[in-house]
Amino acid sequence: MQKQKSESRVAVYYELTKPKIWYLLVFTAFGATLTASNIYNIEISPATWILMLFSVAAGSAAANTLTNYHDRDIDAIMERTKNRPLPSKRIYPAEKARNFGLALAGISLVLAFVISFTTTLEQGIWATAFIAFGLLNNILVYSYMLKRSSRTNIILGGLCGGSPPMIGWVAVTTTDLWTMGLAMAGLVFIWIPMHIWALTLHFKEDYNKVNVPMLTAVQSEKTSARAIAGSTFVMVLFSIVPFFLTTESGESMVGSVYLWTAIASGALMIILSAWVIAKPMEKASWTLFKFSSPYLAVLFIALMVDSAL
Repeated sequence: MQKQKSESRVAVYYELTKPKIWYLLVFTAFGATLTASNIYNIEISPATWILMLFSVAAGSAAANTLTNYHDRDIDAIMERTKNRPLPSKRIYPAEKARNFGLALAGISLVLAFVISFTTTLEQGIWATAFIAFGLLNNILVYSYMLKRSSRTNIILGGLCGGSPPMIGWVAVTTTDLWTMGLAMAGLVFIWIPMHIWALTLHFKEDYNKVNVPMLTAVQSEKTSARAIAGSTFVMVLFSIVPFFLTTESGESMVGSVYLWTAIASGALMIILSAWVIAKPMEKASWTLFKFSSPYLAVLFIALMVDSAL
C-alpha cells in the first residue's frame, strides 16, 4: 500500500513538469548533439550524453514546474488547466512544487557545468550559461513579466526554446555555434509562436476568462488567423536556412535530404495555416497545433539523417 502511494506521488510530480513539453525540447538537444557530431566527426562520450540530456530535461522540467507554481491561480479557473496538480491540490501546499522546481533548476545547472569535466571548460561554461538563460527567460521574462501584460508575450518569452539545441551543440563543439547552432535554436524559437497561438485560438475563451492577453485570444479570429499563418510562413522560410550554411572549410553542413524534407513538411504546415485563415475555427487551429510538434521533430530528424549521410 505504501509503495502504491509513493508511486502515485512520483506520478503527480512527474505530471507537474509537463513531460510532453520537455520531451520535445530534450529531443531538439539530442538532435543538435548528433548533428554536430556527424558534421565534425567528433565522438561523444557516454558521460557527456548523460550530462547533456539530463541537464536539459531537468532544466525544462524546472521551468515548467515553476511557471505552474506562478500560474496556479489562473490555472484553477481555466477549464483546460483546472485539473493540474496544483489547482486540484494533489500537491499541497503549493510551496512543495516551488521547492521541487528550484531543486530541479539547481540540478540542471550543476549537470551542465559538469560537462566541463567530460569536454572542455569553455563548453561547460557555455552549457551552463544557456541553461541559466533558458530558466530566466521562461520563468521571469515570460511567466512573471509578460504573460499577463502583453499580447506579444510568447515572442520575447519564447527565446528560451532555443536553449536546448545550443546546449546540445556545445556539448560537442563550439565551432560554428553562431551559425548552425544558432540556426537550430532559431528553428525552435520561431516555431513557438505558431505552436502557442494555434493553441490559444482554440482555447481563447479560457484565456479571456483569466485576462491573459495572448494575441490570438484578444484579437479577432481573422486577425489571429493571419498572425498564425504569418508566423507559420516565416517558420517555413527559416527552416530552409540550414541548407545554405557551410563549415569553416566551406563544406555544406546538410544537403538535399534535409532541404526536401523541410519543403514538403513546410508545405503541409502552410496548407493547414491557410485552412485556419479560411475557417478560423476551433477544429482548424487545433489541427494545426497537433501537427506542429511532429513538424518540428521531423525537421530535427532530417538534420540528423542528412548530416550522417
